[in-house]
Formats: sequence, structure tokens, C-alpha cells
Amino acid sequence: MVQVKPRFHSFEDYLAYKDGTDQLYELFNGELIEVPPESGYNTGLAFFLAIQFATLVGHLRVRPHGLELEVRGEPKNRYPDLTILRPEHVLLLAQRNTIRLSMPPPLLVVEVVSPGELQWERDYVAKRTQYEDLGIPEYWIVNPAEQTVLVLAQESQRYNPVGTFKQEQSIISGQFPALNLTAARLFAAGLEDSIDR
Repeated sequence: MVQVKPRFHSFEDYLAYKDGTDQLYELFNGELIEVPPESGYNTGLAFFLAIQFATLVGHLRVRPHGLELEVRGEPKNRYPDLTILRPEHVLLLAQRNTIRLSMPPPLLVVEVVSPGELQWERDYVAKRTQYEDLGIPEYWIVNPAEQTVLVLAQESQRYNPVGTFKQEQSIISGQFPALNLTAARLFAAGLEDSIDR
């Protein structure tokens, strides 16, 4: 028996689709593309950051990989490695963990770069363009290979670099000035978390 892949003519059609699994999909040209699982190290980095932000804003406003953002362009949705919500999102997302274009953007999204040129291109170019278009005030690109954190902030509807932080430099966030974290501590913690599991 040949299984026919579903095609979707709108984002609403996609949202109504259920395949009975927990698999995450990006909607690309009307077709579902499976989102592969993250590496243990990348998951450890995102988890450590989630803990840091939860102490600042509370755990309900911190969403790890699995929160879906509707975006313009292709694909039609993205799953950041970490998202910090606005207070009003908590109720808006009670039924489905999807931020629609009609909702206000989250305060911060974080992507942890996976190895490979294609992944670099997705995080530094494609996702940056889509997140900038949504008006997300701050976007972090955490690069384990280079041990750097690039912080981008919206100014005049464009992302401008706040800085690229490495080693013992404190990561500066305009959205979360009370954050007290160095790049070295982040990358060490991500490794510790992946080893401890």
C-alpha cells in the first residue's frame, strides 16, 4: 500500500492536521518536512539558558524547543531552540503552543547552531530574516563550534548586532539587563548538562 503524503493549501489546514505523533514538522511549499532531533550538547545549552531565564521571568514564559512560530516565507513555521514569551502569550498558547502572525512577537528567540554549512546558513541568514520580519526584539545565535553568542536587537525594523560574546565576556541583553551570564559559563554548562545525562 502506497502512503500518500498530505499537502496543505494554507497554514490553517496544517494546524488542523494530526498524525498521532509528537513529531515536529516545518511546512515547506505545502509539504511536511520532519524537524530532526537536536544533539545532546545543543539541548544542554538551551536547557541551561531556559533555567537562567526562568529565574528572571518565571517558568511559564520560557519555552524550549517545541514552541512553534508562524513566519512569512518558506518554511511557514519555525521551532526556535528557546523562546521567551510576553506575559500575554501564556494564555494565548494554552490550547496550542503556536505563536501566530496575528499575535504579538515573543521577546527573544535563541537558536543553537548545529554543525554544517546548511545549518549555519539557516540560523545566520534564513531564520534571522524571518525573525526580523516578525519584529522579535532580540535574537541570539549560540554557536558551539566557535564558542560565541551573537546578540541581535531590533532597531528601525532591522537587526543590528549588540555584540558577539565569547570566553569571559558577559552576554549583554537589552531585553533582559539583569541576566548575569558569561559565554564561558554557558558553554561549560551545556557540556556539563550533556555529560550528566
